[in-house]
This record gives sequence, C-alpha cells and structure tokens, in this order.
Amino acid sequence: MAVERINFLKVPLDIVPPEELEQTVLGLLQRNEPCHIMMLTLWDLLRARHNGEFRNMVTSAALVLPVSRSIIRGVLFLKRTQPVRYYPFSLIISVLSVLDQYCKSLYLFGAHQKSLLQAERNVRSTFPRVSLVGRFPGYYHKTMEKKIMTAITKAHPSLVIVGDGVPGGQRWIHRNRMKLHNGIFLWSADVIDIFSERKRRISEKMFDRGLEYLPEIIKNPFRVLRVFQYLWYNVLLIINRLFRITA
Repeated sequence: MAVERINFLKVPLDIVPPEELEQTVLGLLQRNEPCHIMMLTLWDLLRARHNGEFRNMVTSAALVLPVSRSIIRGVLFLKRTQPVRYYPFSLIISVLSVLDQYCKSLYLFGAHQKSLLQAERNVRSTFPRVSLVGRFPGYYHKTMEKKIMTAITKAHPSLVIVGDGVPGGQRWIHRNRMKLHNGIFLWSADVIDIFSERKRRISEKMFDRGLEYLPEIIKNPFRVLRVFQYLWYNVLLIINRLFRITA
C-alpha cells in the first residue's frame, strides 16, 4: 500500500498505517535525496498556513505525520480520510527497530555532551545491530557548522536524529537539505535527552487523551495563550465545513 497524502486546511498530511511503516522507511532509504520525516503538531499546522519557510518545509518533507489529537478530530470533522496519529517516541523507536533489523546506521546530533554520550550508550545496548557512525552535541558555535556538515555527509548515516541545541531546530534540516546526503532526517527536541534518561517522556495514556501539552504549560505558563490559536483553528474547521472548501 502506497503512502496516501491528503490536504488538510491547505497543509499536507500523510496516511501511513503502522503495518506499512517498515516498508515506508525502507522506501525512503532507497531515495536519492535527503528525506525529512516531520511529526506535525497542531501549532505546526497553523504555522505552516502562513509562514513561508515553515510552509515550504512541510510541503517538501518526505513524510508528514500528525501527532496532535486535534488534527485527527479536524480531519474527521471535514469528512476526509483519517490519518494515523503517531506517538513521537514510539515512532522513533519503530524507525530505529527497522534500522536494527536491516543493520543500518545512525548519527546523533544535538543535546549536551553528557546527555549525548549516555544516549549513545543506551541506543547501542537497545539496538545492537544499528551502527552508530557519529555524534555531535548541540549548543555549538556557528563556526563549527561546516565541520559538522562535513562529518555527517562523510558518515552517510541511514538516519540522523536532530535534537535540542541545533540552531533552527527542524528548520536546520530544511535549510541544509541541498548539502545533505540521501537518508532519513528526523527532529525531536527531547528524544536524545529521553534516550539518556535525563528527561521523562510523556506517558502514552496522557498522549492518547491529547494532554501532551500540559507539561509544556507547567514549564511555560504563557503557552496557555495558545487557546486563542485553538479557537481560531475551530473557526477554520467550521468555515471549511460550511463552504465545503476542498484544500
């Protein structure tokens, strides 16, 4: 079954059933270009409707997978084909499991040095057949950018996980796509710290309930103001439903 891409509020979403994920990952590894797997939140979706660079990043991504419950609810409200909502940590583990099964390679990029080293040890013990071909911490001086790019392209890993401390976050992948090798690139701010056990991941129970934003609000109470974005999102859904807008 091929990946199905739909347009939702003028933003692309890909439908990848879990049973098709392995073949989808292998298919991306066969492409002769860097492949960005993007885990799309509701806030990403709203940003992609208006921000030029962010919109280009989403539309050019090899795979756009929704991770917000509100996106699934909106798709169903507009009576479109329902995509699969992925729990980000489980998605990354699934991708690494494919790499482990086929003896592929990995590069870790981001986070602080101590966290990165511990993450490397834990990844090696969990996925022994994945070749960890390099690592570089985040929070580096901008003069190191060229050296980092050279190191990654020479290592030519099957997967590059980009974490916290990399300028631009996942925009780094998009901005450097013309210089990168073929392979999969995936950004997650917390995953390297989670691998190192320096951060706790959100429970799947909380994620299933759509409450993954609560820890973010506790850390930064100003994020409660996103309620206005959420209200606007619901207005967009109603407008699209009433006027049967197809894009």
